[in-house]
Amino acid sequence: MTETALADQLRDKIISDPDVILEDHDLMRTLIAANEAAMGGNIVDLRGVAMARLEARLDRLEDTHRSVIAAAYENLAGTNQIHRAILRLLDPHDFPSFLNNLATDVAEILRVDAMRLVLESQSSEDDPTLQPLGEVLCVGEPGFVTEYMRGGRGGQPRGVVLRQTVPGSEAIYGEATDWIRSEALMRLDLGEGRMPGMLVMGAEDPHHFKPSQGTDLLAFFAGVFERTMRRWLD
Repeated sequence: MTETALADQLRDKIISDPDVILEDHDLMRTLIAANEAAMGGNIVDLRGVAMARLEARLDRLEDTHRSVIAAAYENLAGTNQIHRAILRLLDPHDFPSFLNNLATDVAEILRVDAMRLVLESQSSEDDPTLQPLGEVLCVGEPGFVTEYMRGGRGGQPRGVVLRQTVPGSEAIYGEATDWIRSEALMRLDLGEGRMPGMLVMGAEDPHHFKPSQGTDLLAFFAGVFERTMRRWLD
């Protein structure tokens, strides 16, 4: 096929189906640039300028659209993850199994490297009644939860705190302190007449938990957890 015949065939195709050109962004940019070059440098094509601005705005809108969709999928995945963890949390029928389940299956579902339950008490961790409960349970003196969640800052801490680990975390993680780099702290209301508790999630990745992240799902998880804990304490 000669170049002339090929050009005629291409011309007929474009005339019969112009959307082939109009829907191809790269081709349209090339045609507009060629048109501006043909007009010369002394002529300003206002239509071309307007189209360039609209195109830039469209690109920004598409980027925003993709970001919104990605955030929605991430939030949906996080919600499903929390729901699965809660269902697994409710399975055990005795407290030692509950704590073991927290450190294994629940931690795996939530993709964290450490789970700890902190209870304030006058008793010591050396109390023989606490030994069978393993390293998941940490016992602190009255006021420990608030002080640890403050992290050396003043004021009343929020119900959920996300941050990198701070000095003093060995009281929570023990030997794991050397590699736990970020944590989520959830204050637990264990009922009237009881001292507060704290649920802790630790991660090796220093950026796994950050203050800029949302806390709604973790607050919901903590709400379910503290109600489950009240059942065990009763």
